[in-house]
Amino acid sequence: MVQIENISDTARWVAVYRAMETERSDAIFRDPFAARLAGDKGRAIVNTMKRGKAAAWAMIVRTAAFDEMILERVRNGNVDTVLNLAAGLDARAWRLPLPPTLRWVDVDLPGILDYKLETLRDEKPVCRYEAVRLDLVDGPKRRALFSQMDRESSRVLVVSEGLVIYLTAAQVGELAGDLHASRTFEWWLLDLASPRLLAIMIKYWGKNVQAGDAQFQFAPEEGTRFFEQFGWTEREFRSGADEARRLNRQMRLMWLFRLVMRIRSHASREEMRKFSGYALLERV
Repeated sequence: MVQIENISDTARWVAVYRAMETERSDAIFRDPFAARLAGDKGRAIVNTMKRGKAAAWAMIVRTAAFDEMILERVRNGNVDTVLNLAAGLDARAWRLPLPPTLRWVDVDLPGILDYKLETLRDEKPVCRYEAVRLDLVDGPKRRALFSQMDRESSRVLVVSEGLVIYLTAAQVGELAGDLHASRTFEWWLLDLASPRLLAIMIKYWGKNVQAGDAQFQFAPEEGTRFFEQFGWTEREFRSGADEARRLNRQMRLMWLFRLVMRIRSHASREEMRKFSGYALLERV
């Protein structure tokens, strides 16, 4: 059995799903680097996890939605810098049709960034790429980086895919406040789980991530309203379930679940729409 040994191993886990989608003839995105980055360890982790492959649709849909939302802001928001927090094995700076003048900054722990850059050493990013080795829980160093980025940029899109669920509410609040203090940080794209989804994730994979000294934690009852106290408001929210239907990547028996939801109350349907999703926040 192959265990998740540290938080960075979760990046290998998700890379397997991107590789699975890339292999399809009708793929909704292509990540030609995913299989290489996931490696044998990533594939072994997925094979070991309960319902490991069955969960692929959720990560695949998230990747496709993030691709679209990033490109929309870069093209229409005059973004000059993308700040990619907890970048993991994300290869968007190599695979997306980004303008060559765009500055893309990956931030993550040294081990995972070094592994990614070594694996992709013969590949060329499509834009101006930088890697910053930093533990984002380190407040002073995090604020120093944000301050530097603020001085050097005009309009920043912050991306934090798969990050906040591993933080406490207090840590997410501190991060939100630090991001808002940087005046050129205009937008923040993140994924958000509901308390009900959090419980399911803990049930199926809680022991796996805890083995790597991590745990699923953040899933605010109030959804994106949590961020309003820190100066961020919801500009766009895409429901994971709705995106899965649009992209034809729904989980098995979703049609039956949708049928049942038709007879439920409006409040229940809205709760399920926000079961999981992808939020683009805008600074107030």
